Amino acid sequence: MKDSSNEERTAILDQYGIRAKYVEQYGRTWKIYSDNGIYALKKILPQSGIDFVRNVQLLYQRGYNRIVPIYPTLDGRYAILQQNYLYYLMPWLSNEEKEERNEKHQKMFRELARLHTLSMKNIEIEAEERKAHFENTLDEWEREEEFLTEFLETSEKKWYMSPFELLFCMFNNDIRRAHDFAKQKLTEWYENSKEVTTGRTVITHGKISTEHFLYDDRGYGYFSNFENSKIASPLQDLLPFLSRTLKTYPKRMDECIDWLYTYFGHFPFREEEKLLFLSYLAHPGPIFRTVQAYRLQRTKKTEIKFVKELQYNYWLLKNTEYIVIRMNEMENRAKQEAEPKPKD
Repeated sequence: MKDSSNEERTAILDQYGIRAKYVEQYGRTWKIYSDNGIYALKKILPQSGIDFVRNVQLLYQRGYNRIVPIYPTLDGRYAILQQNYLYYLMPWLSNEEKEERNEKHQKMFRELARLHTLSMKNIEIEAEERKAHFENTLDEWEREEEFLTEFLETSEKKWYMSPFELLFCMFNNDIRRAHDFAKQKLTEWYENSKEVTTGRTVITHGKISTEHFLYDDRGYGYFSNFENSKIASPLQDLLPFLSRTLKTYPKRMDECIDWLYTYFGHFPFREEEKLLFLSYLAHPGPIFRTVQAYRLQRTKKTEIKFVKELQYNYWLLKNTEYIVIRMNEMENRAKQEAEPKPKD
């Protein structure tokens, strides 16, 4: 995106009654120094603007105020459309709170749970709708398995496999186990939710990250960057965060489990929600998409890039597998402890 000219920026700030003395640019955000304070002016695509402003206003109405405030213009608008972009203005938070990574994540997940709690709404779900989702998802995952099985068999028949094919064959058993577990939990979700007539939606942040959780001068944490927010299942905040966080070299991410249970401690999932969460989390979708792209060869990506992508996605699968197994063990143990003890 091209930087806005000084004239355009001045015209935007005039609508807030602000005269800039000095400006620094950080990507799509400008730090505005003025006589009456320091502000952040951000540029976004207009497609994000309508839901973004509406969801932030709805959160304020529900009593959630740990959002970096959006200032209205002098005539009451919360965003300005100019040159095919939307601009909005916020205070510039110092974000100088110094603490270890784990503690900041703990605070962020507590706030996320509070955000979801205050914005939560029960919606009616028809039995046929739930059944259709189960059958369609299961059918899609089984087609993926068939595709991967065909790719495996074709690769194993070759005298000389490519590096990508050889790596996939080495990973196949783990991929198959992940598929089986995901389908098992999906089936358990359906069986456990047949009598459930409602589901829960919340206002999701859209891209939770410690980069979007900022501290003010008093040390209070605030969410910023609600541009991808929407009304959806709370899973749609948790799953993308885990996918980004776990996409690293193989390691036991026990801290991720701690963060999740901090969240569950303040916004408990129902039994069927936990089953669906584990099912989606375990599903090896990134590996399927990589193999599909390799097989179809619709890009100019080289063999070595495909190999690296497959390796990274396998590490993601193994890191996810550890989280899924630990959570499944913890949930089963909690159920056993909750069962009434037989009398002597």
